Amino acid sequence: MPEFNGKSLARRLTTGPGVYVMKGNSDDVLYVGKAANLRKRVGSYFDARPKVDRIMRMISHIAAIEVSLTRSEGEALLLENEWIKSYRPRYNILLRDDKSYPWVMMTMDHEIPRIAFHRGAREKGPAYFGPYPSAGSVRESINLIQKLFQIRNCEDSYYAHRNRPCLQYQIKRCTAPCVKLVDAQQYASQVDDAMLFLKGESQKVIRRLITRMDKAASEQDYEKAGGVRDQINALKGMQAQQFVSGGSGDIDIIAAATSEGQACVQVLSFRGGRNIGQKSFFPTQAQGHDESAVLGAFLGQYYRDRQAPGQLVLSHPVENRELFENVFSERSGRRVTIQAHPRGRRRHWRDQARANATNSLQIKLSGGSRIAGQFKALTKLLKLATEPGSIECFDISHMSGGETVGSCVVFDINGPVKSRYRRYNLKGITPGDDYAAMEQVLKRRYRKLAQGEGIVPGLILIDGGSGQLTRAINVLAEYGLSEIPVMGVAKGTARKAGFEEWILPVSAENKAASISPGPESSASHLVQQVRDEAHRFAITGHRGKRQKASIKSGLEEIAGIGARRRRALLTHFGGIKGVRKAGVVELSSIPGISKQLAKRIFQALH
Repeated sequence: MPEFNGKSLARRLTTGPGVYVMKGNSDDVLYVGKAANLRKRVGSYFDARPKVDRIMRMISHIAAIEVSLTRSEGEALLLENEWIKSYRPRYNILLRDDKSYPWVMMTMDHEIPRIAFHRGAREKGPAYFGPYPSAGSVRESINLIQKLFQIRNCEDSYYAHRNRPCLQYQIKRCTAPCVKLVDAQQYASQVDDAMLFLKGESQKVIRRLITRMDKAASEQDYEKAGGVRDQINALKGMQAQQFVSGGSGDIDIIAAATSEGQACVQVLSFRGGRNIGQKSFFPTQAQGHDESAVLGAFLGQYYRDRQAPGQLVLSHPVENRELFENVFSERSGRRVTIQAHPRGRRRHWRDQARANATNSLQIKLSGGSRIAGQFKALTKLLKLATEPGSIECFDISHMSGGETVGSCVVFDINGPVKSRYRRYNLKGITPGDDYAAMEQVLKRRYRKLAQGEGIVPGLILIDGGSGQLTRAINVLAEYGLSEIPVMGVAKGTARKAGFEEWILPVSAENKAASISPGPESSASHLVQQVRDEAHRFAITGHRGKRQKASIKSGLEEIAGIGARRRRALLTHFGGIKGVRKAGVVELSSIPGISKQLAKRIFQALH
């Protein structure tokens, strides 16, 4: 294969805008970047000017560069962040935020709308407000809406079967439309006020409430007038605590801090002048980059799937500020401004966000230092040739041999790597045979690794004794992976946390020895944490499988009950427990369920 010539490639590129993708020998993506002038930008990597070590390492691995032309630099910015999200390149600063963003949802497609937490794709019908920086800020907003406007938040199946008010009514979080304690028109007014509040139009809500209070007072309905007055005071009190200067505006305050090759970005959000919460992000692969570079990478990825507010206040200036403003303005349909040197109250919020980012990063670094120390202690205790880059731990969960689930969790020096967690539903084994279960999990995990796919762990932990360990050693030998260190973790004679017995293979004949580091060992703390996480992950999968099995054994095996009837039953009665509690008469009241079929259902469930 001919050696890659970057200078020659750069000379053949256009001087127009576009995106370039640098790839390694195995076609893995090393870096994605944008350029207003592709020839000039790509050529800069291969000229004689000195470059930092990180760039030199990247250049040494380049085997090919692909480019995609765009009509403008703004288009290139959008495409760059799409590809960073898709490829997760090794040398780009990456925003580790794989979850979809949370929203407040109002189910306007229901006769009596409810307020709810929503994450995922948005559908037609409900009204959505957000997105919010964190799930906690969404729940806080829902809690506030219930306090101020008494909107229901119960599931529709629960709402449909109430015959008396629930606790939410008693604590004045709902006006109980389920039992007609409020008429539809009045409840619709509550919902309208809540939606205005969520849109940031609190002053309009207060003016409405004042009109209602005056009307109630003129009609000598003083109890109602007093209730509305209390609502007005609560709204004003909330405004006094949460509004930025001026009392209005959509602003995101974004601050970055870097230290020891790691970075933290703090986002503090205001919508309609109301502080809706804050969240810390920890971008990966930030080593060698300053705060301005981190913020520049963060902006494109963070606002890739969300609309930027009218104002962005940054802790540090970013390159291509005007480009970001133009792109965000075009996407949101309104002018978006970015400033790094605010005054007055915004400067106070920026400084607070920067302090929070620095504090969050120090906390993370201290935790990372602890785990790094534990990795070193474990390496020394086990006399490993090199410190493991990652640890994989396996566990099996079942109840009396049924619904067996295997789990694999992964830890590195930064803690859990949840993107590499795996669960395995096990089939074809004798119930209760933990040895066979462990063997099947390990084969499924390492079959692809033997074929060159996946990441090789530095150490394998097996939750179990010498029997499970022997199976693990045999599987690794079968796939040519015997060089990976492996260890069993048994409960020990005391059967207490920290007193586990470590089972170690010591010879080719699979003879084993054991050690018990004890609770004072930092290595023991690490192994205990990893093993407990594998146990938790396995149990969670087992419970979910058992719950599905209980529904299946309850309805799916009854003749005459197909998917439509099963869904109707579960929806009407709020789940399998409600179906079990129902009598023949109640069951036969469901459309499509005859009295004969209702008897059959009742008999099958009892």
